Amino acid sequence: MDRALAVDGSVGSARFISARRLVNERGVLIGLVVVALAFGALIGPQFFAAANLELMARQTVIVCVAALGMTMIIVSGGIDLSVGSIVALSTVVTAVLLQQGAGPLAAALGAVAAGALCGAINGLLITQLGVVPFIVTLGTMLLVRGAAKGLADERRVDAPITWLNDLLRTARDGRGWLLPAGIWMTLVLAVAVAFTLQYTRFGRHLFAIGSSERTARLCGVRINRTKLAVYTVGAALAALSGVLQFSKLSVGDPTVAQGLELDVIAAVIIGGGSLLGGRGSVVGTIAGAAIMAVIQIGCSQQGLPNWVQQIVTGAIIVFAVGLDRWRQKAT
Repeated sequence: MDRALAVDGSVGSARFISARRLVNERGVLIGLVVVALAFGALIGPQFFAAANLELMARQTVIVCVAALGMTMIIVSGGIDLSVGSIVALSTVVTAVLLQQGAGPLAAALGAVAAGALCGAINGLLITQLGVVPFIVTLGTMLLVRGAAKGLADERRVDAPITWLNDLLRTARDGRGWLLPAGIWMTLVLAVAVAFTLQYTRFGRHLFAIGSSERTARLCGVRINRTKLAVYTVGAALAALSGVLQFSKLSVGDPTVAQGLELDVIAAVIIGGGSLLGGRGSVVGTIAGAAIMAVIQIGCSQQGLPNWVQQIVTGAIIVFAVGLDRWRQKAT
């Protein structure tokens, strides 16, 4: 009898968690629709033109790819403030390697490897020194940004034109307009990350660590190894976002992506993630990144000055943190 009640209780709890996750994801999707309709009413029907929707999609993928890695990190109860600096370093490494005669694929892989190395350093410092991720990544944010500026000699690095420059450009053939390759790549990565979180041991370990690190340790989860892996993967995805940023700029810029880490974190939290760990979803993260992109492009097309856009972005971040706290009290 007691066993049956326990089983029923666990099933009911699992259904409640699934229902709550669905509500969170639907809520952010509804929010995306509301924000888009609001700007559509202000700007006009041209806001929903195919070219403008594609522009928003291209802007979304730069935040989204880095946010996919941040989703895994936040699910594990961590945070990474160095992603914006890693994006900048990635653009510089890509441009420098292309300048030195490397092929475009080798340049992109080199940039991703440089980002993964930065993530591994973050993971080692967090696990071996026992310092909270916020402090470690705050320090490496400055270190990586300084490395990017030093490698670029504090200026933009020009690079030869390759197919990397076409990742976020629309291809056209006789059948009509096609989405840029970078958008398809982002969708594939999103499916891969979602599968990892939901159906692999590594994903289950991330949720376990984020929910209760002590309990996860008692259950045999290798905490340090898992944290090292997730920070490495998260930084590699941030570096891949930097390759997409390079595609957009066509130069290596050590000053680009300043403050991008705030957009990335806000996208994850708006999408249902928790700063305390143990919760997050890929669908929610993509919707959160889309909301950030729609607001930024909408403000720009509405002709609002940059300081107004910064106020709006800051308000969104405050709202995201408040939403996370409300979710915690509701559980």
